[in-house]
This record gives sequence, C-alpha cells and structure tokens, in this order.
Amino acid sequence: MTAPIWDFLESRRRAGAHRFHMPGHKGIPGPLGCEAWDVTEIPGADSLYEASGIIAESEANAAALFGSGATFYSTEGSSQCIKAMLFLALQNRPAGTPPVIAAARNVHKSFVHAAALLGFEPLWLWPEEGESASLCACPVTAEGLERALSTLDAPPAAVYVTSPDYLGNLQDVPALAEVCRRRGTLLLADNAHGAYLRFLEPSLHPLDLGADLACDSAHKTLPVLTGGAYLHIAKTAPAAFRERARAALALFGSTSPSYLTLASLDLCNGYLAGEGPSRIRAAAGRLEALKRDLSRWGWSFAGTEPLKLTVDAGASGWTGLELAERLRAGGAEPEYADRDHTVLMASGATEEAGFQAVERALRLARRRRPRPRPALSPARGERVLSIREALSAPQETVPAEESLGRICGAPTVSCPPAVPIAAAGERIGAEAVKLFQYYGVKAVDVLKD
Repeated sequence: MTAPIWDFLESRRRAGAHRFHMPGHKGIPGPLGCEAWDVTEIPGADSLYEASGIIAESEANAAALFGSGATFYSTEGSSQCIKAMLFLALQNRPAGTPPVIAAARNVHKSFVHAAALLGFEPLWLWPEEGESASLCACPVTAEGLERALSTLDAPPAAVYVTSPDYLGNLQDVPALAEVCRRRGTLLLADNAHGAYLRFLEPSLHPLDLGADLACDSAHKTLPVLTGGAYLHIAKTAPAAFRERARAALALFGSTSPSYLTLASLDLCNGYLAGEGPSRIRAAAGRLEALKRDLSRWGWSFAGTEPLKLTVDAGASGWTGLELAERLRAGGAEPEYADRDHTVLMASGATEEAGFQAVERALRLARRRRPRPRPALSPARGERVLSIREALSAPQETVPAEESLGRICGAPTVSCPPAVPIAAAGERIGAEAVKLFQYYGVKAVDVLKD
C-alpha cells in the first residue's frame, strides 16, 4: 500500500533545501531526531482541511482498510472528531427540530465541551438499576433506548454511545442501531479505544455493526503517534457528511496540524494492509490466554474488549490503585486505576515479556478477602442551566465536600477516565458528592453565587 505522506516528507528531507518557512527548527536534526520530517503546508504537502493531494490519497487508503464511506484524519485525537461528529449530526437534523443528542452518560468530557460550543442539550441515557457499578460504565439496552426516545416529541439529532468504554465494556451496537433506524435518527460511536476492532475476525468495529459515524483514536491501539485519530463515515450515512466533514473538523482543529502525526497515520495503513491484523489477533489471543491463566489463580476481570485486561481488584481484596503499584514494581505500567479496577491495554506491539511481567506481578499478589463495594448510583443532578450557560458563567473552585447544592461549572474529572461525575449546569447532589469522594476528586469548579 502506498504511503504518500511519508514518501513526500522523506523526499523533502533528502532534497536538503534551505528552509525559509515554518517550523523554526528548519529541519536541522536536534534533540528529538525527527525534525527533518517535520514540515508545514509547503507546495506538495497538501493541506489537511482542504486535502486534494497526498493527504486525500492516504485517507482514501485508510477508508479502504476500514470499509468506510470516507475516513478523515485528525491530529488532535478523538476529541476533535467527537466535536465534528456532533456538528455533522446537528446540521443534518430537520429544520425546526430542537438540538438534542441522546447520549449514554459515561461520555468523555470532550462531549460536554462540544455541547457548550454547539449549543445542544443532551438527553442522558442511564443504565438500568444495578447494571453499572462504575463511573466509566453505562450499558444501554435497546429497550432502554426505545423508552428514552419515546419521551421526545421528535427524534433527536443522534444517539451517542461510548463503545468500548474505559473498562472494556462493549455496547450492543447492532441492537441500538436498529432502534435508531426505526426511530429515524443516527447512531454515533465514540470508538476511541477500539480502532483495532475492525481487524478482528469477525470485525467488532461499530461501523461494521451499524453505526453511522464513528471516531477512533488510532494512537491508543495502533502504531500511531499520540493525537492521531480517524473520523469514519459509514457508506450508508448521508452523502452530505462526506462533503462537510473537513469543514467540521476544521472548526475544532489547529490550522497547524502535525505532519509527523499525519505521517504516522499514513504509515499505519501499510501496517494494517500487511502484518497488522495478524499481530492484533495474536495479541488478543495471548491476552485471552493470560486471563484464563490468571482466573485459575483467583483473579476476576471486567469487560469483554479483546485487547483490554481490566482486573476486578476489589473481588480479590485489593484496590485498583494498590494493584497498579504492584504491577509497576513488576515492570508493567497500567493504563488506568481507580478504587475498584486496574486497566491494562495491549496492542499488536505488546511483547511477550510484557505479558509475562503482568502474569508474574499478579501471581505474586496474594488474594485477600473480597473488599465490599458500596452501591454508588450515577449522579442524576438537577438541570439548572444549559451546559453552554454554565461553562460561560463566572466560576470558582471549592473543596468537593463543600460543593453540595452548588451548580457545576466545568466537568470535574481527570483524564483518564475523563468521564464527568457532574455535568456543567447541574446542581450537585448528595450522590455526586459521594462519587467525588470515592474517586478522589478533591476540588470542584462551581458557579459563583
């Protein structure tokens, strides 16, 4: 498969022309060693948001690999793609209908930022009673979605789900897509953690399961530099999405996208056309074998995502944070840990020594008496202001324990997992305060009285 972006950058490096253009390092090798391939939009380099040359050719290669109607690159992660997806969905809604997006509550905080920028209101989709014991998880059933949509006078501009979530839970995308088709709306999937799902057998990628739009953070599970991401448009999605996608991405992106990140997306196409799928499937098989071995030693796991090992630490008497420290001491750095879980992410690049380090660390961590887990309900705060109004209002930071009754300002959660406990514009209730305490949130941004 061709690599037009990389080929161009390499040709410019070999040409050795004196650079009287940005960036300031002028291509002279420095401490990073990659300066010679770092350019700006010089002739022949194409332009990400007006692509008609090497970038457009590379994106077409990616679209063929992912089986999409069109695929567009982002150098600013899925955060940029999420905002663009929502913008396209809102533009597509019938004239006169309100700007509403039905969304599973475990959204990334970039969704909340998009709501402020685009002026829409979310209809939150909540898990069934007892179906979720974590801030990160929000399983939505087809029946629950039907009930939620039936409360609206008109279909929402879109239904939005996170699949997989940070713990490796996958939504029932085919069932949700069927409800969306029947109700006359679109299904959008934040697939930031699942770019590799397309290359399993069978594919588990949301686009192949019925989603209309999906975003993937390529850098999370593929050999791509941080920030490299895809916006995918299904072949069955409205044609206007393919025409307007670049303009939508440009609204939320820098006019100086990183060519190093673009080059890594470009080179990843060759990986996915060659050894990548076999390496991905081998890693998924190795991780499944590791889970089986560790299960025999008494460990329990959450989630079903094939390249994510989510240890239910509490079931073995640990906190996820303690277990993360044990793993670090054994030479394995986890992706995320909280009171209940420790999350490790593998990829086609994970070496056998890494799997062995995880196995050794967990075998040496003696099981304890299971740790009771409190029943923490999702915080269903009273909506007082719109998200846009709240994020734009004067704010102050207060200790979390003093936030009861105050109106939430900015989303209050770190990244990872970047899932807001209270959303901007909601009055903070007792459930939210308990969650702040449980997840170690010390301070909260609230509106000034």
